[in-house]
Amino acid sequence: MGGSAILVAGIVVLKLSQVAAPALEKLGLVSYLLGSDWDPVSGSFGALPFVYGTLVTSAVAIALALPVSVGLALFLSEMGPKRLRPVVGFAIETLAAIPSVVYGLWGLFVLVPLLRGTVEPLLGRFLGFLPLFRGPPLGLGFLAAGIILAVMILPTIASVTIEVLKTVPPPLKEGALALGATRWEAIRLAVLPYGRPGIIGAALLGLARALGETMAVTMVIGNSPEIHASLFAPGYTLPAVIANEFAEATSELHTGALAGLALVLFGITLLLSAAARILVRAVARGPAGARA
Repeated sequence: MGGSAILVAGIVVLKLSQVAAPALEKLGLVSYLLGSDWDPVSGSFGALPFVYGTLVTSAVAIALALPVSVGLALFLSEMGPKRLRPVVGFAIETLAAIPSVVYGLWGLFVLVPLLRGTVEPLLGRFLGFLPLFRGPPLGLGFLAAGIILAVMILPTIASVTIEVLKTVPPPLKEGALALGATRWEAIRLAVLPYGRPGIIGAALLGLARALGETMAVTMVIGNSPEIHASLFAPGYTLPAVIANEFAEATSELHTGALAGLALVLFGITLLLSAAARILVRAVARGPAGARA
């Protein structure tokens, strides 16, 4: 079974490589990866704006979703009233079941007007000295896409974190409490260090989903192949440009450039998976590794 998964992945990479090879040969690999101009009419293709947009929106998503997800997991496994836990758990499961296009519509009709009229002007007023929060409040842009992704990956991170926290041996918590620790101190000193590798794994699992999300991001990011420091500015992501342009790509060069973007996305995901394994192993050698 493991060999079949590797075989399928290899076939996908091989086919994408065959489609992308003529375009990459003509454009040049370095120029393609580091170029910032994307103009199918003139035959100019640069992947950097899409890589930038993908990484920025995913970083915003994980920065927003991780603290909330860990808090929800602690509430459901350690601190919340037993009567309230099923209600919160059902709400998390409902978020996971909502289709991506519904998130996109919610973003267009609710989130974008809220960002444009209230949130972004406030951020610009109080944090405008930072490059991240400068520029006109458009609503559509990196911030909107990051928030949408945060909501979408929150159930994944929270669900995995809950299962991780359930594996914490009761004697760890009981020992901390017996030594005079408060409930929160027992969680901070015993529960979280033990579950740290699993929590990091959950975060990276959510990040992997954020990297590949397409429809909701396409609807709220603004679809502009440009690099901006401000989160208020419109941008583009690798999955979004592939979904938007592949059906309209008529030339071999355009199709190959899009296949190249798919390879870049695959490579980022592969690097993320490798980094996740290394990071989890490194963290497991710390306080959590002492549990053995």
